[in-house]
Amino acid sequence: MNKQSDTATDDTPKEVTRKVSVAIIGAGTAGQNAFRQASKIKDDVVIINEGFWTTTCIAVGCMPSKLLIAAADRAHDANHSAEFGIHATAQIDGKRVMERVRDERSHFASYIKKQVDSWPDHKKIDGRALINEQGLIEVNDELIAAEQIIVATGSSPFIPDGWADKLGDTMLTSDSVFELEDLPKTMAVVGAGAIGLELAQAFTRLGVEVTLLNRAKQVAGLKDDDINNKAMDCLSHELTMHLGSEITDVGTTADGGNKSAFIRYEDSAGESQQWHGEYVLVATGRRNNIKQLGVENLGVELDDKNRPKNLSKKTGQIGDLNVYIVGDANANIPLLHVASDEGYSAGSMVCENTEAAYIRPPATPFSIVFCSPQIVNVGMSLPEIQKDSELEFVIGSVSFDNQGRSRVMGVNCGLLHIYGCKKTDRILGASMVGPDAEYIGHILATAITNDLSIKDMLDTPFYHPTILEGLRTALRDVQYKMEISFQSLDTQKDSS
Repeated sequence: MNKQSDTATDDTPKEVTRKVSVAIIGAGTAGQNAFRQASKIKDDVVIINEGFWTTTCIAVGCMPSKLLIAAADRAHDANHSAEFGIHATAQIDGKRVMERVRDERSHFASYIKKQVDSWPDHKKIDGRALINEQGLIEVNDELIAAEQIIVATGSSPFIPDGWADKLGDTMLTSDSVFELEDLPKTMAVVGAGAIGLELAQAFTRLGVEVTLLNRAKQVAGLKDDDINNKAMDCLSHELTMHLGSEITDVGTTADGGNKSAFIRYEDSAGESQQWHGEYVLVATGRRNNIKQLGVENLGVELDDKNRPKNLSKKTGQIGDLNVYIVGDANANIPLLHVASDEGYSAGSMVCENTEAAYIRPPATPFSIVFCSPQIVNVGMSLPEIQKDSELEFVIGSVSFDNQGRSRVMGVNCGLLHIYGCKKTDRILGASMVGPDAEYIGHILATAITNDLSIKDMLDTPFYHPTILEGLRTALRDVQYKMEISFQSLDTQKDSS
């Protein structure tokens, strides 16, 4: 997006070194998809990136965390099979655990690296981009004039003010934790969202003494109180959690020459407490990486949380500017498949491929936390439903505490709520903690997306004995409560 001529002026000491149709800043999932799509039509496309040329998912997110969880689950099963008459104690080789995480991560990354390596060198720039007041991109020794700019700079862990200085090398984030050469003995995890829960439980199962702290008396952002309480109950069987705690200070102390971290906090009862240990894993969320990019020089306005204003959720375009902000950078829905779709859309849009230039937002909101038991939310949340006075609903429920297959497998702790609409016989949403939640969530998401009725769902087969039979029980409960509601309404009409 060029705002000046090629010739340098008094305000611009450098001359434009390159003019391109499209400049993509950031080479994660969204950026790579945008580059591939734009390159199909435009030859003068450049992609600029600082740091790793893979993706957040592969480098520091989905894949290494699931690799750690896989190891943790192996250890947990070995150490907790006495009820089945199987007695064993897992011998955990921490160095090998972390080595495999990195080895497999490199394996996944190699496929993306191969693809990036195949791109022409002159179209790739390794460096930090800055958009100046003339709307030109400064990177290394280049000054690039781009007709259209796609910003796909991703996100980084959010660290509370001052914590990095106070904690020093005792502080970990989801970007650094997988670089540990060995498993530590002790760790505090701050934040009980998806990242915090998954990593806290995984390290606990691998023999690390973990303490999980969270400001709210809540896990995984659950908005259904019954599901939240059940999740806390299930997870507390193995996790040491201090929920509803307010951290007042963090820092380090030297004990006999060994530096250790500390956290001072007030617990849910208002009592002052202190934790000491090797590392503090800060899992307080992620923030988009656009604050230092200079997008305001293009006329892009950000709100108080660095989210771009006037963002089209259909295309990622900012107003009528030739600027697109996609993926985690727009702080919309920070999920890989969403970033992929947004990058594809932006890459199509800048090439005037309007048929492909639209973002297909998930037809049904859907989230999974891969702790054990798993946590899933699908569709509308309970507060959203309650807020809409036009919606008449019932809550179908099933406990997995005594569900057949769950009990057989020794994973019988959980609860599912399905929110059913009485007027339409459709599923509005669901929330669950329990075994096989990822699969039950997918089935419910498919049902909502395809507008299936409760009857349609119950007409499908549920094989015995499976954990999925619990889904049928909850659907039957929805159906029963709807029938009772209608009968009550008919009785009221007759009496009037």
